[in-house]
Amino acid sequence: MTKLSVNINKIATLRNSRGGDLPNVVKFAKDVQRFGAEGVTIHPRPDERHIRYQDARDLKSEVYTEYNIEGNPIESFVNLVLEVKPTQVTLVPDSVDAITSNAGWDTIKHKDFLVDVIKEFQNNNVRTSIFVDPVIKQIEGAKETGTDRIELYTEAFAHQFGLGNKEAIKPYVESAKLANKLELGINAGHDLSLENIKFFKDEIPNLLEVSIGHALVSESLYLGVENVIQMYLHKLK
Repeated sequence: MTKLSVNINKIATLRNSRGGDLPNVVKFAKDVQRFGAEGVTIHPRPDERHIRYQDARDLKSEVYTEYNIEGNPIESFVNLVLEVKPTQVTLVPDSVDAITSNAGWDTIKHKDFLVDVIKEFQNNNVRTSIFVDPVIKQIEGAKETGTDRIELYTEAFAHQFGLGNKEAIKPYVESAKLANKLELGINAGHDLSLENIKFFKDEIPNLLEVSIGHALVSESLYLGVENVIQMYLHKLK
């Protein structure tokens, strides 16, 4: 069964919009685990416009499933991860002003940088994953960095699937088959939803984990958080 990790950034965005502590990020993380989620994901950015660095620290003692911290490995982020020591760190090459992640790593161009960062995390017993586009040469490049896993950037698939184009899954299948051959673990995330998650999961061999936030929180406004998590878990079986 593919694990469901719930990205709780949107909860922090809602909290920050009023300057208080409602909804409470830690309580939400505890609740989604109680409802069956097998992981919690956060993506702190330098301006802390949603998840704050202190949230990462506060969540450490409350996430008893998989704790995944995503972000661009600038110095402050690296120091945070080494302090908190989550289950997994997912390296994302997003710029400081990015609204959301919009591209995977060029694993060839940035190989030396990634090798050094990944080695530092692994030496501290933090599993590593790097955000990549479904491009064969980038999967091959990912292997050369020494990463434990890759996270397939699924926005292109989700967009095309919404238009009725199921052929958009093909580069993801090819990338996953290569990753399996290279013994890279496979995660996936970005714009996955109740509409497309079962098809994606069924097509991707040995998909270990999906990280879902925006769609899950949006769907929960209508259907309820506990119900939506159960719906995802059913589709991921």
